Amino acid sequence: MTDQPQRAGFVALIGEPNAGKSTLTNYMVGAKVSIVTHKVQTTRARIRGVAVEGNSQIVFVDTPGLFQPRRRLDRAMVAAAWGGAADADITVLLVEAHRGVTEGVKRILEGLEDIGKGRTVALAINKIDKVKAEVLLALAKDLNERYNFAETFMISAEKGHGVAALRTWLAERLPKGPWLYPEDQIADLPMRMIAAEMTREKLTLRLHQELPYQLTVETENWEERKDGSARVDQIIYVARDGHKGIILGKKGETIKAVSQSARAELEEFMGRKIHLFLQVKVRPNWLDEKERYSEMGLDFKDGNA
Repeated sequence: MTDQPQRAGFVALIGEPNAGKSTLTNYMVGAKVSIVTHKVQTTRARIRGVAVEGNSQIVFVDTPGLFQPRRRLDRAMVAAAWGGAADADITVLLVEAHRGVTEGVKRILEGLEDIGKGRTVALAINKIDKVKAEVLLALAKDLNERYNFAETFMISAEKGHGVAALRTWLAERLPKGPWLYPEDQIADLPMRMIAAEMTREKLTLRLHQELPYQLTVETENWEERKDGSARVDQIIYVARDGHKGIILGKKGETIKAVSQSARAELEEFMGRKIHLFLQVKVRPNWLDEKERYSEMGLDFKDGNA
């Protein structure tokens, strides 16, 4: 610790799906607290990762990607994203360098006109290794002409380029005050939800195009054992019978592979043995059940049309 005053606050990362918000959160925190896949719309809840920079504690709110919502779940996710930005001390807009100013980015900039007034909003152009320098500079100029960003950063969230400069800048601008979380805490999600997210990520990666986003995972039971291990029971909810067969796979091969992969990651994350048991249940209307939204950290009412 230095003689600098303590600072702490919330930083919301917003952007289109796949802009790199989860990857950036995980890089900043130095641990995997947010689900990262090649698929869009994978982050459902506002996952908070906690990073320390000098005397500052930065609490990252990794919001769902902002997109045109069509279903109740989509609307709840978008409301959560804007809510995260509105509640934060600083907002960082992530834009993919190679995609530039898409229609989605334009909509987000319009939204920032409302919630950004009087707030500190920074721009982070991500995936800079995918384009040439002149394209980057032109994109930065274009975006800054569209919105008055406090600062612009060129980063690669995956490789870590430019991330240290962004973290330092954020740390220096957070409000003065005591830290919000214990020094060794890296996320404010309960382990039950982190475990469910890990299993959902493995399902998403394994099934690729086979299964739409109509599945969710809940940790139904968490039992601590005397030997220091834990038994974790999870339910995978799907909307149709056909989806259940896809998840189970031929002779149960798919769910076995998902279970092994999720268990290995959970054991590494927690540093102890985990006994993971997965069940698949068909609930045709789970997308309209209030309880499912609460489990995901979303507000059911936000999904109203």
